[in-house]
Order: sequence, then C-alpha cells, then structure tokens
Amino acid sequence: MERVDDQDRGLGVAVPRRQAIREGWLHRVAVTVCRDECGRMLVHRRSEQLSRFPGFYEVMVGGAVGVGESYEQAAARELAEELGIRVLPRLLFTFLNRGGLSPHWLGVHEAVLPDAVVADPGEIAWYGRLTEPELRSALLEWRFTPDSHEAFGRYLAFRAAQS
Repeated sequence: MERVDDQDRGLGVAVPRRQAIREGWLHRVAVTVCRDECGRMLVHRRSEQLSRFPGFYEVMVGGAVGVGESYEQAAARELAEELGIRVLPRLLFTFLNRGGLSPHWLGVHEAVLPDAVVADPGEIAWYGRLTEPELRSALLEWRFTPDSHEAFGRYLAFRAAQS
C-alpha cells in the first residue's frame, strides 16, 4: 500500500499495512456498502482468524488500496476476493477516518449485489442482508468495527443529502 498525506495525495512510498498501522502513517482503504435490489444491506461477521477485529461485524466490504490503484479498483478487487462477485462499485465520498487502529483515508462506495455471493471463509464467517431499521438496531446491539459506525453514519447522511 502507499503512504499518503493529509490531503490524500500519494507520497510514492510503498509500505506494509502492518507498519503503516503501527507507525500511524496515513494510507487508503476502500470499502463498499453492498445493497440488494430490495434495498437490504449486506452485513458480515469477520473471520476469527483475522488479525484486525476478529469476530466483529461490518457494514462494508473492503481493504487497503494498493500502490497505483484507485479507490474504485481496490473496492472492485475486494468485492471479487471477499464475495466472489464482479461489480463496479460507485465511489460516493472519501474522508479522513481517525477511528479504528490508525488514521486512514476511507473511500466509501456503494454497489448493488446479485443474490448469489460466495463469501471467502478466510475473511467472512457469516453474512446476511438487513433492512435499514434492522441494521440500525444491530449497530446498537452487535460488536461492529469502528469503521462501520463512522462510515455508515456518513453514508446515511450522504444519501439523505442526495434525496
């Protein structure tokens, strides 16, 4: 992954994600809020074997943006890797997220998923599709990653501003 500055400009320096987190270096992460045709959102529980937030729930699918990769390319790659689907997610907004393990730029996308997905068991232990009211309730009751709370709140505000 590439280190970036506080304006989300690449510094041309490739670094391992673990080191970026340990040192608090800014980097990019691409995530996608996945909806179905009925508007239900995909929620998943992270595998217990993952090093970051094992067993936590997430509202988004995503991961680190590679060197020379756009947010959109990274989001599409992560959807293919984690859910076995090929869709082009739409970038909605980016923001400097200071929650979680270390600060990072978060590119939030949206995609409509097909009914059939093939979740990678090394990444995803369980997934389901929840309506917005069900998801709001789950966010209060289940153990979600810090990124999920922050990004989903901003996602809802973005959607409300678009209507």
